[in-house]
Amino acid sequence: MIVLPEVRGKLLRNEPLAPYTWFRVGGAAEALFIPADAADLANFLKALDPAVPVTVLGVGSNIIVRDGGVEGVVIRLAGRPWAQITTDGDTVTAGSGALDSMVAKASAKAGIAGLEFYAGIPGTIGGALTMNAGCYGSETKDVLVSAWGLTRAGERVDYDLAGFGYTYRHSQAPADIIWIEATYRGAADEPEAVAARISEITSRRETTQPIREKTGGSTFKNPEGHSSWKLVDEAGWRGKLHTETGGGAKFSELHSNFMINPGEATAADIEGLGEAVRADVLAKTGVQLDWEIKRIGRAR
Repeated sequence: MIVLPEVRGKLLRNEPLAPYTWFRVGGAAEALFIPADAADLANFLKALDPAVPVTVLGVGSNIIVRDGGVEGVVIRLAGRPWAQITTDGDTVTAGSGALDSMVAKASAKAGIAGLEFYAGIPGTIGGALTMNAGCYGSETKDVLVSAWGLTRAGERVDYDLAGFGYTYRHSQAPADIIWIEATYRGAADEPEAVAARISEITSRRETTQPIREKTGGSTFKNPEGHSSWKLVDEAGWRGKLHTETGGGAKFSELHSNFMINPGEATAADIEGLGEAVRADVLAKTGVQLDWEIKRIGRAR
């Protein structure tokens, strides 16, 4: 059993992670830590044995936790201290636990344009920073000014936009940084106009994506020159159950780049479906699909 430092936040051992993810699957964390604030997290990291693995979990919208659970400590940045959003002129500063959609709404209220696309991303700012999240033609790199976080050793690091080295759904910043806060810059606009564009994005998402299902957002990145949903669709996987596992996981009829868990699928069922589709698309088209959904933990 790993030795855990004293904390002010919540620290749970052998905590099931399925309830914390949108797919509602997966095993338990050896330990789950929900820090009270950044100082609590920094002190914890400094005192934790460096050999203990650390994994960060946001709202669990774009992740598969494997059925065997996650070794070490899973850190979940949840609650009011992690979700603060402030505006100043044309800038927006948000905690890493703030929902992307709430950042878009706060920007609209302040009359700041440019962050509307965040209304279409089902995740948090921490995840957006990690993967250069984007949709509908805009990405995090288009509006980010700077961000700061903590290293695995609990030391503060500051990054400006250039330091991230962003490319499509990828950052060159060290993967073990736990992001704490980000600052964005938009452009002045009428709050009503910004809100109207957000409403359009929200409406489009509701009519084209299975947002009320147990899903994980976009499954695959778009290969250069291709759309993943078209490749999955043309390979015949839209709405098709993965009968080899019998778990009922499938790609949505509404959007063929979204996997869903319509019943009691396991993490292995869902990941197995994704791998089966990747293999089939590669065999039929010669195009390699790469996962956008993050997969963590051990197989059972």
